[in-house]
Amino acid sequence: MPALSALALSPLDVVLLAVAACLVGLSKTALPGAGTLAVAVFAAVLPARESTGTLLVLLIVGDLFAVRMYHAHADFPTLRRMVPTVLVGVGVGAVFLALAGDTTVRRVIAVILLALVGVTLARRRAAARRSAPPAAPGGVPAPAPAEGSRRLGTGVYGTLAGFTTMVANAGGPVMSLYLLAARFPVQQFLGTAAWFFLAVNLAKTPFSVALGLISLASLTLDLMLAPAVVVGALVGRRVARRIDQAVFERLVLTLTVVSAGYLLVQ
Repeated sequence: MPALSALALSPLDVVLLAVAACLVGLSKTALPGAGTLAVAVFAAVLPARESTGTLLVLLIVGDLFAVRMYHAHADFPTLRRMVPTVLVGVGVGAVFLALAGDTTVRRVIAVILLALVGVTLARRRAAARRSAPPAAPGGVPAPAPAEGSRRLGTGVYGTLAGFTTMVANAGGPVMSLYLLAARFPVQQFLGTAAWFFLAVNLAKTPFSVALGLISLASLTLDLMLAPAVVVGALVGRRVARRIDQAVFERLVLTLTVVSAGYLLVQ
């Protein structure tokens, strides 16, 4: 096959990529953190920069299935609030990708992910210590967090999601941590993430083409691997219908830490 010869892939490489493509489908319809494991496999088998373009097309295939399955559960007000900052992050990521080496890209993303996991866990511990909202002096309930604070959080997560998804297709964990912080139930979580990443990945495509990350060889390989994405998406749909909310959240956090650790030590 042209893709195999152009990218110097062995049969074992193709098997590993097929497993990773299945994880892409699974991540889109059940376990978002699994997508970064697929990023790690693609970066290990293919040249790191070229792997982002190859994986991007497969991610869009998975996004289409996820949108079809969960479109009715998306929180569109949340998506609209994130659009401007995500676009800023994608633009910054495109410049960074053009200038930085592979090692720098991996280290930066790993540090961002671990920092966000730490923030998420700290917030959860603080919330667990409160059985009810603290009262202000005089017995009056304390005010809710300011709107400006919520907007700042949305802006930070949106920019980081755009940046990390552009430089290494690793925006999934950032968006997952944002949706976990918002306490979205599983179906709403997956529906909102599905629409978000379909829009973001389509927006990234012209940048990837301009940077030479998508080629005829990579598209041929994508055609071979697309069925594995479909299989993973269908399996994920069955898993999502049965998974417990608490288990789902723990898996998302665990997979994010594992993925960040892999990127950090490479």
